[in-house]
Parts: sequence; structure tokens; C-alpha cells
Amino acid sequence: MHVLAPAKLNLCLYLGPRRDDGLHELCSLFEPLALADRLEVSEAERDEVICPGVEGENLAARALAALRERGWTRSPLRIEIEKRTPVAAGLGGGSADAAAVLRLAAGEVGDLEQIAAGLGADVPSQLTPALALVSGAGEGVELLPEPVEHAVVLLPDGGGLSTAAVFAEADRLGLGRPTAELDELAGQLREAAGAGSSPLDYAELLANDLEPAARSLRPGIGLALDALRAAGAPLALMTGSGPTVFGLFASLAPAREAAAALDRDDAIVCAAGSAGSLNSEPAP
Repeated sequence: MHVLAPAKLNLCLYLGPRRDDGLHELCSLFEPLALADRLEVSEAERDEVICPGVEGENLAARALAALRERGWTRSPLRIEIEKRTPVAAGLGGGSADAAAVLRLAAGEVGDLEQIAAGLGADVPSQLTPALALVSGAGEGVELLPEPVEHAVVLLPDGGGLSTAAVFAEADRLGLGRPTAELDELAGQLREAAGAGSSPLDYAELLANDLEPAARSLRPGIGLALDALRAAGAPLALMTGSGPTVFGLFASLAPAREAAAALDRDDAIVCAAGSAGSLNSEPAP
């Protein structure tokens, strides 16, 4: 069996107060991409998760172990992950892999959402890859209608930027908004995205509060954003805690033209949105 684990894009990310558990309240729009890791699942003598190029235990292995702890009795599995989503790039690749493993037990193990939340903040939203309004520290997931066609150009900038370091820098810089403002923004995003519009139609609502913190740690993020705007991106933002930045386009054709103008080896062009994200390949 082959299973796809779509990368996720933060169309926006608003930062709220730090909670007693050390996590931050957030308000974000997540959407899946056609860019996806590919998981090959087969029966084996013992459970084994293999991910070439990624050292140590990953979230997918923890997800499989968590299913066994909940009494999942399916035969032992060998899961080999072909990484296509850049690692440590703010695209949720590890969380998507973990969610894909949890989906194998859908209907057989209860409380998958609870298991997902225990694995990581981004995992619950990836159980059903779709446009979603995400709140709390990632545990609040409200699915929204499929948006009209659009595409992105991703510039991963090599990955490797620590999420914890970015949030710590955000705290040092005094970034963040009060809870009441997050609630107001959530209402505006719900209304705008709930119409099934392209994100370009409500671009004025899209921003990433973590960008100043990430840019202070990785100045190249600003240069990449400038390059996307110069290449014609109607909107250019950072996704997640970085370092990946993206340009948003109405369709794949102008996205490909912009990527050609950028002339960067790391540029990735792909369709965005939930339609086909579980059974499509990344656009060339």
C-alpha cells in the first residue's frame, strides 16, 4: 500500500499569549499541498519505520507505537518513508507522516485526535488534510470549504531552523497579540475562507507574526521574500516558523513562470488546497 502525506502551508499565522504549558495560543489557516511524502506500507515480522536521510526516531514511528499502546492489532508493519517535503522547513512534513500512519487505523482505534495531539501541535490538523482554521496550540481544527484553484512557489532555504528557537526569539522581541484579537481574526478568517474563495481574495488578512523572529535568526528569509515579489508573486509570506517562504499564485502557469524567473535550484512549484492532495503528485 502507498499512502501520501501532504505538506501543509500556513496561509497565515497569528501569535497569541504564552500558556501555562509553555505553548502559545495561535490562529492560523492551514492548507495541504500536492507536495507530499510517500509512505510504502507492507506487512512484516515486526513493526519498523524507515526514513532514509532522517536520523533517529521520527514522529511516524512514535505514531505507530502509540497505536499499538491503544491496542491496535493489525499485523506488524514495515513503513518506508520517501521524503519529498523538505525537513525542518516549516512545512509540517514529520507531522504529516505521523498523521498518515494514524489514518491507517481509522475506524479501528478510537480517539485518533487525542493521540495526534499527544504527538505534536501540527499532527491533529493533518488527520484530514484540508483547508482548516487552527486554534489553541494546534488542537483546535475547524475544517473549511475547498478553495478555488491556486498554486504556490516554495523556497525552503535549506531548512534547519528550530521551531523552539523561533518562538523563543518571538518572546524576546515581545511579539504576540491578546486573545481577544486572535478571536476577532479567527472570525474574519472564517467568514472570508468559508466562502470557498481563493486566498488571494482575502490577502489583506494573511500575515505571519513569527516572521520578524525568524528573520532575525535567518536574514536570508527577507531576501527570499523580496525575490518572490520581484518575480511577480501577488503575495509572499513565510510559512510556519520558517525558514520556507512561499509565493501565492492564481494557478500553476504563473507560478511556473515565476519559478523560472527566480532561477533557484531549491524552488518548488505545486498546487495548493485539499482537492487531490491525498492522491496527486507534486507539480513539476
